[in-house]
Amino acid sequence: MSFVAALALFVGVLVVAPYLAHRLRRKRADDRPFAPAHLVPPAPPRARRRSRLEDRALFATRALAVLALALLGASPLVRCSRLALQRSSGASVALAIVLDDSMSMRVRLDGGKTRFERALDGARELLGSAREGDAVAIVAAGEPARVALAATTDLRAAQAALDGLTESDRATDLEGAIAMARALVGQLPQVDKRVVVLSDLADGHSDKPPLGEGSEMPVWIALPELRASGTDCALLSADRAGLRVRVRVACSPGATAQGREITLSAGETVVAKGAAPQTAPADAVLMLSAEPTGELIAQLGGADAIATDDVATVMTESGPGALAVIGDTAAESAATGGAPLIEQALAALKLEIGVRPIPVFPERAEDLAPFVGVVLDDPPGLTPEQRRALGDFMDNGGVVLLALGPRAAVAPLGASLEPILAHAVRWELTKVPGADPGSPRAGLEEAASTMLELDANHRAILDAEDIGKLNTLLAWKDGPPLVATRTAGRGEAWLVTLPFSIDSSDLTLRPGFLSLLDMWVERARMHASARRGEVAAPWVFPGVRRLVVTGPKGPIEAQRDGSTWRVSPPLIGNYRVEFDDGKREIRIATPSARELDMRPRAAAPNTAGRDFGDTRAAVDVSWVVALILLFLTACELGLRVFSSTVRPVEP
Repeated sequence: MSFVAALALFVGVLVVAPYLAHRLRRKRADDRPFAPAHLVPPAPPRARRRSRLEDRALFATRALAVLALALLGASPLVRCSRLALQRSSGASVALAIVLDDSMSMRVRLDGGKTRFERALDGARELLGSAREGDAVAIVAAGEPARVALAATTDLRAAQAALDGLTESDRATDLEGAIAMARALVGQLPQVDKRVVVLSDLADGHSDKPPLGEGSEMPVWIALPELRASGTDCALLSADRAGLRVRVRVACSPGATAQGREITLSAGETVVAKGAAPQTAPADAVLMLSAEPTGELIAQLGGADAIATDDVATVMTESGPGALAVIGDTAAESAATGGAPLIEQALAALKLEIGVRPIPVFPERAEDLAPFVGVVLDDPPGLTPEQRRALGDFMDNGGVVLLALGPRAAVAPLGASLEPILAHAVRWELTKVPGADPGSPRAGLEEAASTMLELDANHRAILDAEDIGKLNTLLAWKDGPPLVATRTAGRGEAWLVTLPFSIDSSDLTLRPGFLSLLDMWVERARMHASARRGEVAAPWVFPGVRRLVVTGPKGPIEAQRDGSTWRVSPPLIGNYRVEFDDGKREIRIATPSARELDMRPRAAAPNTAGRDFGDTRAAVDVSWVVALILLFLTACELGLRVFSSTVRPVEP
């Protein structure tokens, strides 16, 4: 508050004036008849009634009038911090509001509100200064950037969109959000277009060029008090192998968790404690004394800028998964020796997951748990136990690559290729030289161009009923499928009607074969989404008819694309996933290490926005105070008239 405003409010001290006036006021003593007094000679009256406060209603009215007069004098001088739009020509404005809903916006400001709450208030203040004809769009800047409201002139819809935004634990995508905001208002008819950024600017890219630099559309970075500062530490993961628990700790650049403690709890019972690592990122290893009962939780003690990332659920350690290759190694090896061609092709892709050859297909589903995909090269059918294990593997999201050849066509009695194929396979002469150039689908166009003239004397022919259940990706020139897929449970099977042996065809020597393998591996990775991943990283659930995902704050919406569901967890914590067959699993969303970087991104000088808006707006309540003052004056006049007409009744 300025000195002038304080001086104007000091007029309120004059409220004591009516009080003193009423206290000093004296009335003539009332006459009381007393018979013996007639025997006493009259004397000048000396006694007076003791002064007291009279006409209290009139006094209260006058006191309130003095206070209202003080407020009336001070109201033009009082100003508060609010956002308001400036209009250079008085015309309507096209405004895109970029509101940061990332994890770093959970930090509390001096006033007790979080940065997100203050940014939300700022957005509402901007809407309050908008008027009819203005267009508003809203973009959420948590990664990935999302359109919360397309450009509209309906300010009520904009207010409703703001009310629907909540805090999240996402990383920050300011560049993507600003680009999206520009696109939303860029084609609108308003001449005056601008982007308002309400963010702490902590996007993990403090070394990149300043925001708004070289932008064709004005960018206003409002509310400078939101600019990030401070440090934070988080638990990125917690894994258990036996009685050994490994906890990953990361901190803001230049900060450590030294002096803080990590606690492991099972329910209300603390089962282990240990010091946090002195450097970050680093692992802390804690040992359990016995096998815990119930869910195990790791927690980082002490306090920092954000509390939600100091807790992590302990998971049983598991590897990144592998690909299993099952086939006749003698028939599939190259003439020069070495590993089978399919294994050499997978190695040429330089995959991040391992490739493990196994002699026969397992008979138990548990034996397939370490694998995300299985390559079956010309199998001689599967036993009932193997078929059951294969069905469970695909029901749980496994992906199979099945190459059909002469051995698959002569499966022994009791063996079949169910649940992929219900009927027997025939091995017949090839009547056409290669693939149909007009048939490739799903990105196989480049691969098909190298398979137009295949050297294959025979090929596998499928039953018409089985073909009706397949999705053909690449066909032979006479129509039957060369490469096809079939969904089974949450997984799927890929079929190739040629084996991978060079004695049967030159398919594995074609460049397109590597493209085919790469597509299959990517599909296997998509189906085998990790049970733990960063916040907002999508979980993919192919082949699921019904999906219910419940997060830390209740059910979350899942997006469906054909037969594939996608879920992006917005908060750190555990998520219960339920599939249409009643199966359940727990998945965990962890914080992004990039969001721990509290260093603000630089902003271009022209983003201060003095020409686009202001953060100081006068609060004009003088008309309200003036009306109150007039009312009090009328009340005073009425009380004075009333008091003058009322006379005390003589006893």
